[in-house]
Amino acid sequence: MNRPAAVEISYDCMRFLITHNPTNSTLNKFTEELKKFGVNTLVRVCEATYDKAPVEKEGIQVLSTCTGGFSLN
Repeated sequence: MNRPAAVEISYDCMRFLITHNPTNSTLNKFTEELKKFGVNTLVRVCEATYDKAPVEKEGIQVLSTCTGGFSLN
């Protein structure tokens, strides 16, 4: 399946990289993309679909904001 390209957003001195949610089978490619952008902290905002250990092994801290349901209402 083709995934949309990552989108980088800058605001003041902060940078955000918006990406798809990888799976364990796409994790190597995903991690390489994060490293190309110089990512050092990854924040999960949806259900985890991959093991974070390989990402952390590459020196990228993984945080999670998932609390179950999410609503914009």
